[in-house]
Amino acid sequence: MTVTLKNSTGALKTAPTGFSWTMLFFGCFVPLFRGDGKWFIISLVAGFVTVGLSWLVLPFLYNKIYLRNLLEKGYVPVDDISKSLLIEKKLIAE
Repeated sequence: MTVTLKNSTGALKTAPTGFSWTMLFFGCFVPLFRGDGKWFIISLVAGFVTVGLSWLVLPFLYNKIYLRNLLEKGYVPVDDISKSLLIEKKLIAE
């Protein structure tokens, strides 16, 4: 499932929730494509340190981390469906 978020300037972002299949198949390049430089570096270094085993763990975590970062940057849910998904995932309070 995906949620749609917008910031104060009206910029819209669509972000997936749950397991990150793209992170599983494309590894550290997913944060790079999403413009998340910090997590690109973290996942790249973690991949080298753990000899690639981190790419079996990060798909379970990355979408939640990405959503949390967007919410911290001031993005808010656009509609009730997105809001209820974020509440369900415990990323925002009711």
